[in-house]
Amino acid sequence: MNLTNLREPAGECAGAQAPVGSRSIDEILDAARVRLRRLEPEAAHLAARAGAVLVDIRPAAQRAATGSVPGALVIERNVLEWRLDPRSVARLPVADRYDLPVIVFCQEGYTSSLAAAALQDLGLRLATDIVGGFVAWRGLGLPAFGPTDVYAQPTSAPLETARRTFT
Repeated sequence: MNLTNLREPAGECAGAQAPVGSRSIDEILDAARVRLRRLEPEAAHLAARAGAVLVDIRPAAQRAATGSVPGALVIERNVLEWRLDPRSVARLPVADRYDLPVIVFCQEGYTSSLAAAALQDLGLRLATDIVGGFVAWRGLGLPAFGPTDVYAQPTSAPLETARRTFT
């Protein structure tokens, strides 16, 4: 089969007509956010100090590159529902009730809105997210670690030893 004939001219996309009933990601995000009582970073910080579970859903590489929030529970997005569903055999011990106050955050507050809505679908009615995500949190000077320099150089002592060895 010759796939060359299946390519569309530049600027055109096969199946560009949206299927009936489909929604754009902007529509899905808006629908998710209508259901949430989103928190500004300061309010999220206070809620976490009062016992809400702060959940960082960002991938490890993003956390290493930009930093992390002390005390946040790290549950990457791809397993979030399984770890926080009180009915799941893969749930974390903290996910033992449906009235658990969960505050999800991602880098900028988009994916976290979708994730918080998914948690509400599981019955976690208090699930929400942080407006602006980690970027907003850090921008306000709230507690944060890092970023982690994954390419950090060792202290100068081993470097000096290596210089003496090779010179």
